[in-house]
Amino acid sequence: MILPIVRRQLCQAQLTDSLHPVIERIYRGRHVQSMDDLETGLRALLHYNDLKDMDRASALLSDAVQSQRKVVIVGDFDADGATSTAVCMLALRQMGLSNLDYLVPNRFDFGYGLSEPLVDVAAGQGAELLITVDNGIACLDGVARARALGMQVIVTDHHLPAETLPDANAIVNPNQTDCHFASPSIAGVGVAFYLMLATRAHLQQAGWFASQGITAPNLAELLDIVAVGTVADVVRLDKNNRILVHQGLQRIRSGKCRPGIKALIEVAGRVPANLTSTDLGFVIGPRLNAAGRLDDMALGIACLTEDDAMQARMMAAELDSLNKARRDIEKGMKEEAMQVVDSLTLDSGELPPALVVYKPDFHQGVIGIVAGRIKEKYLRPAIAFANADETTLKGSARSIDGVHIRDLLDEINTRYPGVIEKFGGHAMAAGLSIPAEKLNAFQQAFEEVAARYLARLDDESVLLSDGELSSAELTLPFARQLRGEGPFGQGFEAPLFDGVFALVSQRIVGQHHLKLVLRHADGEEVDGIAFNVDTARWPDKQVAQVRVAYRLDVNLFRGNETVQLLVEQIEPYA
Repeated sequence: MILPIVRRQLCQAQLTDSLHPVIERIYRGRHVQSMDDLETGLRALLHYNDLKDMDRASALLSDAVQSQRKVVIVGDFDADGATSTAVCMLALRQMGLSNLDYLVPNRFDFGYGLSEPLVDVAAGQGAELLITVDNGIACLDGVARARALGMQVIVTDHHLPAETLPDANAIVNPNQTDCHFASPSIAGVGVAFYLMLATRAHLQQAGWFASQGITAPNLAELLDIVAVGTVADVVRLDKNNRILVHQGLQRIRSGKCRPGIKALIEVAGRVPANLTSTDLGFVIGPRLNAAGRLDDMALGIACLTEDDAMQARMMAAELDSLNKARRDIEKGMKEEAMQVVDSLTLDSGELPPALVVYKPDFHQGVIGIVAGRIKEKYLRPAIAFANADETTLKGSARSIDGVHIRDLLDEINTRYPGVIEKFGGHAMAAGLSIPAEKLNAFQQAFEEVAARYLARLDDESVLLSDGELSSAELTLPFARQLRGEGPFGQGFEAPLFDGVFALVSQRIVGQHHLKLVLRHADGEEVDGIAFNVDTARWPDKQVAQVRVAYRLDVNLFRGNETVQLLVEQIEPYA
């Protein structure tokens, strides 16, 4: 699908003459109003006291550390949950808590979050205090079970809450009512990190570290893990999240990251010094997620918390193998899903406003990725379902900008009681369970409600461009400079440029990728690559000029760095 290319609207602010004109244009296109908005130093982080219930939560945890009560971290089986768990485990160990463990529900046995059966497992481990990370805000029954068994519960989460909250001893979630934290888009790992900061402060005030003869930990050393979880969870990179990601990325680039993160980068064939924020989501995130999707996220957490470099490399290799297996499963599911979507056209020949796919043999560990691929191809909210058991389907939803998928599901739940058993999530992604016999009813409701959401959006999707680059800017020094800006991600998108080029050469590499040599109007030639092109359409020897939307990249091959255009869209230009 060829999308119109539209230049970004620039805010009126004049930033500083010290910025390269193109970089200033990029920031103004993202509504940066002043240089203060670009501050990435730790001193500009929001304070943990701004989070509702933080003082209560950190006081409870501080007391548990000082009395050496049994604390169990209850995580989640995605990268945000794994990094959240790892941050808490590492920080609390460094704070002197020895009576510590974690549980992550296997998605195939327990399902999501703090369920009652998982609470019983924690009870069997002697848990006295449970801390949920990246989950818990919707776990009313699990929290009630834990409280009935005499446990204290601290919920840390970032997912949107329902009207009824769990009866926890403390709830730290920036999206709950009356919480005035200025970064509601913070990831679960960010919330967990803030709890560790506040707990350290409590322990310092109580004189705990001095009494134990230990040094208060430098929690900034965990920001590499925080950065990975933040980018992998595709939360909006507001100023506070950009600080967290920038600081973590700097640690990775300088070689000061955890052995497990370094190993994951190396097994992917990347160089830490050249890593970008985007790489955190596309290189490290999928390998962590593969453990939770196909096996047990404990492997991902163990890799992140491992101190021995050799052991970390072995775990990273295993995670890489799981990720390759995940890709193979996903490929087959995606082909089946696309066939289902092709059969969904309306009488008018158009696709419905929202897409639902289901196959009995779908693997529930990768339905989220399949939903994401469908959303990207057809630019519509999408949900992929798999069998959870004989009577229940588990779904994973992905949405487009402007359609808040968790709110959409909430409206369905209100208007059509009984169609959804449970759901949770945020703006761009959500999970849900429905009775298997309600699939058709859910699909009809989903399409109906989504149609109203889509009606509020602009009529057509577009590619937002930061303009053209001159041949003087299609250079290695500028590409390196651009790589050092940002960090970029969801809601603060990486720069996208467009331009018309002469097509010097074109050939298919790796079965589906189009390798290009393009000539700028000034006469300079530059390499480009377009991934996963329609091989029935490209290469086309009849095309002499093309208009491309692209990202400027530094390609490292056999130790040599060259400029390369990562082509997002290519079309003939007459």
